[in-house]
Amino acid sequence: MTRISRLSVNNLNMSFGGLKVIQDLSFHVEKGQVTALIGPNGAGKTTAFNLISGALQPVSGSVLIDGQDITHTPSRERIYYGVARSFQNIRLMPHLTVFENLLLGQHPTLSGGFTALLKPFRLLRNCPWRTSINEALEEYGLADRANDTVSSLPYGLRKRIDLIRAVLASPKLLLLDEPAAGLNPSETTQLLEHLQKVRAKGVDLLVIEHDMSFIKRLCDRVIVLNFGQKIAEGSLTEIQQNQQVREAYLGTAA
Repeated sequence: MTRISRLSVNNLNMSFGGLKVIQDLSFHVEKGQVTALIGPNGAGKTTAFNLISGALQPVSGSVLIDGQDITHTPSRERIYYGVARSFQNIRLMPHLTVFENLLLGQHPTLSGGFTALLKPFRLLRNCPWRTSINEALEEYGLADRANDTVSSLPYGLRKRIDLIRAVLASPKLLLLDEPAAGLNPSETTQLLEHLQKVRAKGVDLLVIEHDMSFIKRLCDRVIVLNFGQKIAEGSLTEIQQNQQVREAYLGTAA
């Protein structure tokens, strides 16, 4: 029986004007694996994420989730296929509480959509969304922060809240854009523990990251881009020994 990958990127091409930023890009994210997408600045990593999440439409090629073609599915609808994304720049509402931010993050999965959240809050006290949020905050050790205003939280905690919001959408594939950026060593360790819990729930991860130590501790496979093309794929050890990768990062035949 043919094994279906969680994510299949097939021959993607993307141009801005006459500039080719993604060229014939193909790779797979297997179920049960954490995959890193790395490369020098300007390699096309974020553009690849935008194509997978639906923020951009490719000139050609396809994106499949569990064998289903979602290439032309609008970004707002990709959560229904199991695709969620956490951004490098935190997208929380700073004037609202942690709980309120997590509740607002549920609107794509709610019956009635965003309008369901416009009911008086007293009607939401026993709703399943509230229960899910409280359980998630308890699981990740943040139950005592539920009523804190997001603007009062340190940066590392805000990143973890943003991640919880993405996970509450019950994704099959979670795209993480530099999740460790700006974190101190303690916060990075806490994030890694958090992501291991997410992985244990059966969520597959595709991660853009520059921190090789972080990748070593989290990721099973590494895909390397340079000038919009895949130049290598394998374990971190294999990647580090690859001559093309060393030249791309160092700019010389090291």
